[in-house]
Amino acid sequence: MTGEEREQQILEEAVRFFAEVGFEGQTRELAKRLSITHAAIYRHFPSKDALIERVYEHVYTKRWRTNWETLILDRTKSLEQRMVEFYLDYADCVFEYEWVRIFISSGMKSYGLPQRYLAIIRNKIIIPAAAELRFQLNQPEGPITEEEQEVFWGLHGSVFYIAIRKFIYDTHINEDIPTTVANTVRVFFKGLTSSDISHRAS
Repeated sequence: MTGEEREQQILEEAVRFFAEVGFEGQTRELAKRLSITHAAIYRHFPSKDALIERVYEHVYTKRWRTNWETLILDRTKSLEQRMVEFYLDYADCVFEYEWVRIFISSGMKSYGLPQRYLAIIRNKIIIPAAAELRFQLNQPEGPITEEEQEVFWGLHGSVFYIAIRKFIYDTHINEDIPTTVANTVRVFFKGLTSSDISHRAS
């Protein structure tokens, strides 16, 4: 096995390992799973923090699809249609055991990975979506308020909770995840009214 192949093997097993036991899991145990020496891990990753950073890049950064940002701004479609399409694709990309469990586990520690990822969601999805809703409702432009952002965080949380129920709580979820996700988004938009958003934007 080449050095590059060994590094990739360690990374992929680390993803599975941390998804199961959280980031408090010891690299010595990871080495046992791989049937390699503890020192072999540190020949490829200088520290546990460096390994965790690579896990973050592998699981989160590399899965981000730039077409999502374009989709949110595509005014040839209603905002509801855009958000349905986004969350269907988003769920297809991130509704996986490792992704969800690492995200939740890292949020309980001091690694700051969820905060970094949620900052991307905020800047590239939440704020643009709130601005697009203003445009759709013919409201004046201006800085997006925290209240407006919270409206879309509520939607994001509702969609992600489907994954939490499946991969964290291990509860029964309708196997037709796309329909469940699409219905969640559509119900959200039915609950929006011009007066509600005007109040939040004022």
